Amino acid sequence: MGEHDGHRRRMRQRFIKHGLDSFEDHNILELLLFYAQPRRDTNGLAHRLMDAFGSLAGVFEATPEELMTVEGMGESAAALIHLVPAAARRYLMSREETGRILDTVEDVGRYLVPRFMNCRTEVVYLLCLDAKLMVLDCAQVGSGGITSARLDVRHIVQTALMRNAKYAVLAHNHVSGIALPSREDREATDLVRQALAMVDVELIDHIIVAGDDFVSLADDGYLNTKKADG
Repeated sequence: MGEHDGHRRRMRQRFIKHGLDSFEDHNILELLLFYAQPRRDTNGLAHRLMDAFGSLAGVFEATPEELMTVEGMGESAAALIHLVPAAARRYLMSREETGRILDTVEDVGRYLVPRFMNCRTEVVYLLCLDAKLMVLDCAQVGSGGITSARLDVRHIVQTALMRNAKYAVLAHNHVSGIALPSREDREATDLVRQALAMVDVELIDHIIVAGDDFVSLADDGYLNTKKADG
């Protein structure tokens, strides 16, 4: 075993025994890249990635195409790095399975935030709940924005009916990083609320997500609902 192989073995053992808390950010990338570039020194590449994107979060949020602009990054390495946040998102979502009761705004927000992790475009979800506020499903019902012109209200109503929902929560993200509701957000809320009411489904909230933050229109008093009011 050469010095290079010995370094990799020590890094792996250090992670297995102690986790990542003792690692610098570039060391985390170096360790990860071992599995995409088994015969190359990945330390230099890890530093170049950090320099290019400014932080570990910046690296993980970059697209594969952006990652491959860095010297030494091939398709396999870019795919592996891009897999990390995608897998983390699925992991967080898998912890929030159907059957959970969401009876506070905080619970609803925590349930929804992971669905928007690492999204670069606006995505719209409909959270369907039964009479006890138990999760029936959380379905993507749109993308590209929340304006009434883009919103497929008929699809939203069909989704709620197919899940036998009693209550529903509309949710979308602001890629700007600011979770404050806009005029379009409020107009879309009214449109969806009225459409769902015609089939006896009550829209109890509209959650707007920005990064790890979220804002509830129900919390702001806009929906005047007694359900999921924390």
